[in-house]
This record gives sequence, C-alpha cells and structure tokens, in this order.
Amino acid sequence: MKDSSLTISYQGNSDEVGCYVAPRPLSKGNCYFEVTIVDTGVRGMIAVGLVPQYYKLDHQPGWLPHSVAYHADDGKLYNGNTVGQQFGPKCNRGDRIGCGIYLESLEDGRTTVLFTKNGKEVGTVVVPGSPEALYPAVGMHSLGEEVQLDLQAEWGMEEDGLMMVDSHEDEWGRLHDVRVTGTLLEYVGKGKSIVDVGLAQSRLPLNTRCHYYELEITDAGEKCYIALGLARRNYPKNRHPGWSRGSIAYHADDGKLFQGSGVGDAFGPRCFEGDVMGCGIMFPRDYILDSGDDSDDGDLEVWPKQRRVQNELYMNDEDEEEDGEEKEGSKVMVFFTRNGKVVGRREVAVPAGGFYPTIGMMSTGEKIRVDLHPLSG
Repeated sequence: MKDSSLTISYQGNSDEVGCYVAPRPLSKGNCYFEVTIVDTGVRGMIAVGLVPQYYKLDHQPGWLPHSVAYHADDGKLYNGNTVGQQFGPKCNRGDRIGCGIYLESLEDGRTTVLFTKNGKEVGTVVVPGSPEALYPAVGMHSLGEEVQLDLQAEWGMEEDGLMMVDSHEDEWGRLHDVRVTGTLLEYVGKGKSIVDVGLAQSRLPLNTRCHYYELEITDAGEKCYIALGLARRNYPKNRHPGWSRGSIAYHADDGKLFQGSGVGDAFGPRCFEGDVMGCGIMFPRDYILDSGDDSDDGDLEVWPKQRRVQNELYMNDEDEEEDGEEKEGSKVMVFFTRNGKVVGRREVAVPAGGFYPTIGMMSTGEKIRVDLHPLSG
C-alpha cells in the first residue's frame, strides 16, 4: 500500500507560529485526514483543522475567521477566534488527531466538521461555508514539534464516500442542553447555576432483559457535575437525576447518592475523567413488567462509604414541580458500579411507567460516552 504520509516539523524560534496548508480542499472522495504527533517538542502547541486556501501562515488554524481547529496542548476547539472552547482531551506524542467533514451541508450553506482522537470521535462543530472552501491545515508553535500528515486517511467511510456515523439519537426519548454524536453525549448548556442542568433520558425504561447501562467520562469539563441514574418518564428537565421525586442517581463530583432530594448521602468514591460509571436494577423473579429474567442476583461487592463531601450546589431541597402524586410500583434493588465494581445498592419503589436511564450534566466541557446495552451481544 502506498504511503501517503508527509512529515512536517517546526523550523521557527518558538516566537512565531508555523502553519502548513494542504494544496487541495477536502472533497467527496477525500473528506478526512489525520495527523500523528511524532514529537510534541517544547510545548506541544500543535493544531489540526481546516482553513481557507489563502490562510495567513503565521497564525494557528482556528485563530482567524473561517477557520476551525482542535489544539493538542489544551484540548480546546478554536473556531475563528484566539479564545478556545473546552472540546476534548489533550493530545500527546503518538496520538492521532483526525479531522473530516460531512458532505451533506446544511441548507443555509454551512458544513459540519468532525474531529477524532486515535480513531475515536471527539465531537463536531458547524462552520459557515462549503466543504470546497476548507483546506486541511496543521499549525505548530514550539521547538522540536513534528507530525506525520496523512491526507488520504479513512475513518467511518461508506461505499459512497460519505462519512456516516450512527447517531444513536433514536435511543433517547428526551434531550435538553445535551448534544448527541454517535454514542458521545456533550453538555451544551450555560453551566452557570443549578438550573442549567442538561438532561438525557432514554426512550425505553430498564427491564428484565435490559437491566443495566454504563457511561464513560471522556471529559470531566470544568466541575465534573455528571450524574448517572434512573428517573420517572416525565422527570423535570432542569433537575439533576436524584434531586426530585421518582429518581435516584450517583453523582460523579462528590460520590454521593441522591434519592428524591437535593441533599445527598455519602455513598461511594468520586469519579473522574476515564472512569466508567454504571447503573442497573436487580429485578425480582416475579417482576410483572416482563416475564424474562436476566437480572444478576449474585453477591455484590460493596465499597465502603467515603467521608462526606460538601457541595453547596446541592443544598436546594425544594422541587419546583410537585404536581400530584404518582402511583409507585413494586420495589426493586438499584445498584451502581464504578469501573466494573459495585459501589452500593438501594431498595427503591419503581415509579408508574418504569425507571428510565437518565443522565445529568451541568458544567462546561462535560462529555461522556454512553452504552445503554453493555451486556448484550
């Protein structure tokens, strides 16, 4: 197979930006490229993205209008501005940064740009202009930086040359201030106060055939205000799971368990970027929602309770909506895991209609990867 890679190294004095712009824009037959970091040099200030044809070569991609780039040193997205936004993880030596476009532009002449790290999707951004005006670019800004550029790389390609990603959006019944890209969920709310919760609730409740789900924290954002749990179908969109009645959740930032209250109980360890959190139900064998029984009723290893962690954000114990009581069903055992080990469990009455996997996020930059069916297949 022909080697299509090109080695690019920084030749400046670290006071000036160096930028490479490819001779051809992305196209239907070539809509994705990758950059492998060979050496991060002194500061690892490497940027990968798309720019206009006659871009100023003494500016990093993403700094000037009509350009966009993912920067390795801080993991931020720069979109026509010298101030970046929290976007993805930082990148180091050996990492591959990919950039591509969806060829189906929006009606108003905009293009969706995709970024990846080591073959895994980081996120997308919509930029003005057509794909024909976007040229692959690599920027550098410190001594010793070196990369390999592959303008013919492939990622998620279909036969017709269009980049396709299964959105998985149909798995979610409700999304509020949360963007779905494949299995990646990203918080897009304001992140300023406790009413700025982003909520994602699955379309279907847990049942005896699908009784467990997981999330991986791919970016903790500013505060890691991420909550994983179960809630009734019509749970309020601006309340973290666990804060209001008919819900229970394990919160990553303080390791507390919240069960229908704005005040949590010490429950398990805190969770950070890279951790996998899980939530499931141990259904009784005679549970009436489903005749099958796939529950795991073996012995559980329970983590010891951690010391209490104060968090003033959770001190509000008042529900803004208590519009009538709903019937509760039979009681089940809800359990939570962290990195494959059970943290603890609680007996809870199932709300009318069932318990729906529900995730909350509340600080800028938070991203998670969700698997609603980790035990299948």
